[in-house]
Amino acid sequence: MSLSGAAVGSSRNLRRAVEFGKTHVVRPKGKHQATIVWLHGLGDNGSSWSQLLETLPLPNIKWICPTAPSQPISLFGGFPSTAWFDVVDINEDGPDDVEGLDVAAAHVANLLSNEPADIKLGVGGFSMGAGTSLYSATCFALGKYGNGNPYPINLSTVIGLSGWLPCAKTLVGKLEEEQIKNRAASLPILVCHGKGDDVVPFKFGEKSSQALISHGFKKVTFKPYGGLGHYTIPQEMDELSAWLTSTLALEG
Repeated sequence: MSLSGAAVGSSRNLRRAVEFGKTHVVRPKGKHQATIVWLHGLGDNGSSWSQLLETLPLPNIKWICPTAPSQPISLFGGFPSTAWFDVVDINEDGPDDVEGLDVAAAHVANLLSNEPADIKLGVGGFSMGAGTSLYSATCFALGKYGNGNPYPINLSTVIGLSGWLPCAKTLVGKLEEEQIKNRAASLPILVCHGKGDDVVPFKFGEKSSQALISHGFKKVTFKPYGGLGHYTIPQEMDELSAWLTSTLALEG
């Protein structure tokens, strides 16, 4: 049976009604210490990443891998694809689909909302999944979504592989309040990008990490990978695992 349903919670006031695909869950093999929602890239699904994440040496993490709704993509001339939000063009000046980003970020928050109080919560992803994850980081810091609805989750970690930071230009002047500054400064973020990426150029990942740092996200780690294209490799997954173990103080 397909575990699908429209985003709820803070997304209920949005005009866009979407139906998410199947959600795949990887249960922790050891003591449950953290839950991370992992978001796939454009045209993919939650299953492929759940299979990879299950192989990582991270027995204390529960992974939740949802599948994005199928929706028309402007980049593809309106042809539908599984996507967290619409993409008009992959360039720095392209418009951001704030409504779609809010729906996706609210879906992530909803998936994390029922986790036990003592569990550390995070979001990560690849490509546009990374975009949604980094957008969620800004929502957490600001305490609200782009539409003004309150952001309800206390994030402990954010990961973005081969992606970019949507709405970076709109952050100017918004992270000045002390409470917002503290949330931004305390959130560990890992950004990884391949120098050979021909889909989402390397400079997007590099500039996104620089933008986060310039806006007060003090715990950003940026890892470049020479020769890596728009995919992941064991070295990247090994370093991600080590970073998560250290950042979340996992028992292993």
